[in-house]
Amino acid sequence: MAQFMKVASLSELAPGACKTVHVNGKAIALFNVGGTVFALDNLCLHMGGPLGDGLLEGDVVTCPWHMWEYNVRTGEQVMNPALKVATYPVQVEGGDIKVAVSSVVRGP
Repeated sequence: MAQFMKVASLSELAPGACKTVHVNGKAIALFNVGGTVFALDNLCLHMGGPLGDGLLEGDVVTCPWHMWEYNVRTGEQVMNPALKVATYPVQVEGGDIKVAVSSVVRGP
């Protein structure tokens, strides 16, 4: 069973916002889409840009380095869904955002 670790408070991640957190030495990007929080690996597949510093529009984040776009719900690259960054299970409990890093969902 996955162990969820607190990584942030919901008050730190307003709807439409992105944030980078570190769990067990790994950078994870958090995204608040209309009150639902999603977590992805922070590194863009193109050149390793920081997705947590990207622009979130709806459920799509744009990498700030070279404009690659990813669906934060699935981790899929918008133009080529065969490319996928890792996603992580998220729980929100009592205002705490928790992520299960040991339960990485990898792309194909």
